[in-house]
Amino acid sequence: MSQPPGYVDTKFPTKVCRLRKALYGLKQAPRAWFQRLSSALLQWGFSNSRTVSFMFLCFGESTTLNVLIYIDDILITGSSPVLCRLLYLLLN
Repeated sequence: MSQPPGYVDTKFPTKVCRLRKALYGLKQAPRAWFQRLSSALLQWGFSNSRTVSFMFLCFGESTTLNVLIYIDDILITGSSPVLCRLLYLLLN
């Protein structure tokens, strides 16, 4: 590990920078992305499936929404095309 070019501290040439968040392309990035997405879905009233950890369900009085997450793909399905479209717009 070395200091990135342009950020080299001449007083401490052996010290390196500490990341405070995951960057795209790092091994931790997919996990950080999933945690952020799942916490947003849970705040919006979705519940996590008991059997499949990457499936989120939302049940209304007359509607149902299902969200399936696989790596960086999201599948949205449900009984209301309007709610599916609204969720799609929220996630973009």
